[in-house]
Amino acid sequence: MTSLDKPTTEETAPDASADDARAVTEAALFEAFGGVRGMVETVLPGLLFVSIYTVNKNLHMSALAALAVALVMVVVRLARRDTVKHAFSGVFGVGFGVVFAMMTGNAKDFYLPGMLYTLGLALAYIVTAMAGVPLIGLMLGPVFKENLSWRTRNPGRKKAYTKASWAWGLILLAKCAILFPLYWWADTTQLGWVLVALKIPPFLLAVYLTWVFLAKAPPPIDVFAEMEAEERAEEERKAAAAGESEGAAAGRHRRR
Repeated sequence: MTSLDKPTTEETAPDASADDARAVTEAALFEAFGGVRGMVETVLPGLLFVSIYTVNKNLHMSALAALAVALVMVVVRLARRDTVKHAFSGVFGVGFGVVFAMMTGNAKDFYLPGMLYTLGLALAYIVTAMAGVPLIGLMLGPVFKENLSWRTRNPGRKKAYTKASWAWGLILLAKCAILFPLYWWADTTQLGWVLVALKIPPFLLAVYLTWVFLAKAPPPIDVFAEMEAEERAEEERKAAAAGESEGAAAGRHRRR
């Protein structure tokens, strides 16, 4: 091996480790936020509502069609035994919107529960980040098998989660700053199409920033692996103690 070959070999290991960490982070974020299918399930009911309402201005038909497609997506996930949390959240969101719009008779109110939820979520991200318990860490900790270990044992991870929570909060606040004025000033179709257009881009930006922050952070502490290791060590200690007791008993028996 030449003097030039050796450094090259040593440098590839950290690069490979960093690539593995980024891949794990990407997979975890993809799982946590539902991936492409989760985004489709988020967008499709609202898109169907505004499309039908733009054509015929029929609130009941538009609302029921949006609710029906949300229910179909849940049924499909149940039939395939997939994770249903994203589809169920979509059904509840659409259901609240349908009920609210039907009660008031104002088609724009179909979007109001979701807008209020977005505002509340934005505030939750910001408040928890300020309190030192960032919401994104509470959400992703179990996905990375670190639970809350990042709070006290991994300050680099806590800092990354805090930055990510700030990013989510500010991005969602910016989205609300666009939508709420439109709720008062624009008509239903204008609000609907803007809302559909703003479903995915802010989400992708927030996910990307989360990935950037976490990819640069220290790796998570696998608390489940630690617990398993402690259990194995405890079993080995008990087995060793039992062996010593048996040996001592056998020694006493021989002396007799």
